[in-house]
Amino acid sequence: MLPSLFVAHGAPLLAIENNEYTQFLEQLGTEFSKPKAVVLFSAHWESQTQKVSKVDEFETIYDFGGFPAALYSMKYPAIGDHSVTKEIEEVFQKQEIPYDLDTNRGLDHGAWVVLKMIYPSVDVPVISMSVNPNLSPMEQYNIGKSLSKLREQDILIIASGGTVHNLGALKMGKDDGTIDPWAQEFDTWLEEQLTKWNIDALINYNALAPSAELAVPPYGNEHFIPIFYAMGAADGDKSAKLLHRSYRYGNLSHSVWQFGESQ
Repeated sequence: MLPSLFVAHGAPLLAIENNEYTQFLEQLGTEFSKPKAVVLFSAHWESQTQKVSKVDEFETIYDFGGFPAALYSMKYPAIGDHSVTKEIEEVFQKQEIPYDLDTNRGLDHGAWVVLKMIYPSVDVPVISMSVNPNLSPMEQYNIGKSLSKLREQDILIIASGGTVHNLGALKMGKDDGTIDPWAQEFDTWLEEQLTKWNIDALINYNALAPSAELAVPPYGNEHFIPIFYAMGAADGDKSAKLLHRSYRYGNLSHSVWQFGESQ
């Protein structure tokens, strides 16, 4: 059985950088057995109804601007797995979770930047999933929970986002390793609640967590909420482990969380 993961995708520049975090992600792909497929929820695919990809081969989406030309020539032509898509459909139908199939959309940078580092050989099929910021945290959790049985088939569930992601607060010209105290305070609170699996506190993070309005601004909660999908997928284990945390640009958190055990 594979765990589920929450992986921060940071800035698109990660795809062409060599640093502490990129080295960690490159190593992460060797920590678990090679999955049959990856089901990936991306913060950069928002929808009001849950979207599930049914794609033969994904195009690479460059959903960003103003970055070095090298980024726009990178490709991650992952294939889909229609049998896994069908299984997800059956689960959603049984549990009456509304969904739509998507047969056209490629992989956004929240997906391909992470996958390119973890599985650079592009040899693991991918099923891309949207997130819905307008659902309650428990609804997001329950969507992840509905897919928990996939882990028993060596299917890796990844939720890609960022625990502290406030574009308005970034200090892009100051990447000297200093960390804004408010970002650390939020992540420290989050770590305590996750390791205790304190779901009551977590679903009320916006009222209870210190500096929540800075770490998860109302216009940017799509990057935080993927963590609930990943947690839900490990509801049977209810265990959380922080695998990595570092920061860039003062407060952009590169956190990786493992939910559930690898067996």
